[in-house]
Amino acid sequence: MKELVRPVRLAPGARVAVVAPSGPVAEERLEAGLDVLRGWDLDPVVGPHVLDRHGALPHLAGTDADRAADLQSAWCDPAVDAVLCARGGYGAQRTADLLDWAAMRAAGPKVFVGFSDITSLHQAFATRLGLVTLHGPAAAGVDFVKNAAAQEHLRATLFAPETVRTLTSRGTALVPGRARGVTLGGCLSMLASDLGTPHARRTARGGLLLTEDVGERAYRVDRMLTQLLRGAWLDGVTGIALGSWTACGPYADLRAVLADRLGGLGVPVLEEFGFGHCEGASTVPFGVAAELDADAGTLTLDEPALR
Repeated sequence: MKELVRPVRLAPGARVAVVAPSGPVAEERLEAGLDVLRGWDLDPVVGPHVLDRHGALPHLAGTDADRAADLQSAWCDPAVDAVLCARGGYGAQRTADLLDWAAMRAAGPKVFVGFSDITSLHQAFATRLGLVTLHGPAAAGVDFVKNAAAQEHLRATLFAPETVRTLTSRGTALVPGRARGVTLGGCLSMLASDLGTPHARRTARGGLLLTEDVGERAYRVDRMLTQLLRGAWLDGVTGIALGSWTACGPYADLRAVLADRLGGLGVPVLEEFGFGHCEGASTVPFGVAAELDADAGTLTLDEPALR
């Protein structure tokens, strides 16, 4: 797996667009997130449809066409330096199918941030644009607007990425060892449901997989990992870092599934890495060469996430 193009880091005064490719956004949390961004001396602009609601499908932030238009317009605007997703939820897969990837490729690289359902767009940005993206907190997410640690790690990644080249786990090695590869991943349920679609990676071969999820019981995690194994998507993966598993039931039950499904791959597996649906979540880049040391509990990037 090859490294991807790293976008340019942000500087004070940079314009950042906030869009909602997935679920509906709470206005008060959006305003709180915008205040945080302004406090970083950024110039946030909000997509026209961010606060929309889809009348027939209330789990979506407006129609598919409007959500896609907001994202594409922001990406293709030369005055915008970064695009931040307001939240996850559901709908990014539908958005991805309506984007003009040729036009977005022609617009050149810029910073893209999001997590959870945005995993589908992380995959599409990698396969269609060849671009490093940031798996980081949502601009209107409760875990961002109310958590200083999550804010600080994203701010450091955006402005001074060389200061956060080494990320440290809160847990231990599920399978010991060291591995090198190019980072990829995201929300496990999205990786499984993306399997075989046009925008998804065909395989994780040569990659360091970073994955996590929320609200999925152990038997459902078993099913999703089994799907990835049966589809040969995990063939050739070099190492795995497991993030948060909030509201996934007793961790002992989940850990047994993770050990059973991943232990046979013969690669290092690090658990309780602090990214995803958790308080103080770290921002992790996808598309960057790195070394995973499961024994030391670290992921060290060869280069900063952004240039």
